[in-house]
Order: sequence, then structure tokens, then C-alpha cells
Amino acid sequence: MARSQEATIADAEWPGASEQLWSVFEFARRYRLAKREENRLLMLYGPTASLHVLLANAQRHSLIF
Repeated sequence: MARSQEATIADAEWPGASEQLWSVFEFARRYRLAKREENRLLMLYGPTASLHVLLANAQRHSLIF
């Protein structure tokens, strides 16, 4: 029982995936964002932002017309 409580406390100390800070440059490259969109995210959040924020605010434009 004590082990499960320790694991829960230890897990609570680590930031979740949504709280991880990402480089906007790396995010844009990984998700194949246009340079214009990369620049927009840089202006909004600076060089780093949480993954959750980047995923929620990134816009990808369709290449199909």
C-alpha cells in the first residue's frame, strides 16, 4: 500500500505531457508547419511554450485546393 502512495506522489511531481515546454522551432519542424505559422507562434509565445498550448493554437493550412 505504501508503494502505491509513493508512486502517486512521485508521478504528481513530474509535469505531464501538456506541461512540457517545447521549442517552437522543433514543434514547427515536427508538425510541418509553414514558416509563417512558426513566426506567428514565436510572436505569441516566444521561443518555448507548453505542448498543450502549441497543439491548441497551431494552424495548418490544407495544401489541397
